[in-house]
Amino acid sequence: MEERTMGNAVILRPREERLDAANSGLLKSRFVDMVNDGHRSFVIDLSAVDFMDSTGLAALMSCLKTLGGQGEIVLASLTGKVRKLFALTRLDQGVFRLFASTEEALAALDGKGG
Repeated sequence: MEERTMGNAVILRPREERLDAANSGLLKSRFVDMVNDGHRSFVIDLSAVDFMDSTGLAALMSCLKTLGGQGEIVLASLTGKVRKLFALTRLDQGVFRLFASTEEALAALDGKGG
């Protein structure tokens, strides 16, 4: 997991090609640590992720629940397969905002005062 901070936002980038039962726990635990440290604005860069299953989706939903409405998670750089999964599950409609790049995601967070 790569982590970096840009302004008020934390960028988390899984390095694995798959976000599934084998590794989604790492994303959740790092996210909880960051929230406990006071962070509230997150970009999750999924550029390396070519496959995501229901466990990966559940991990992202768990991260959202951890914020409890006191912050935002935006997703960036989704591959074609992962973008289709978000469209199929409709998580791209009112649940997560999706952006073509990390830069666009950061600009959107900044626009909300994130």
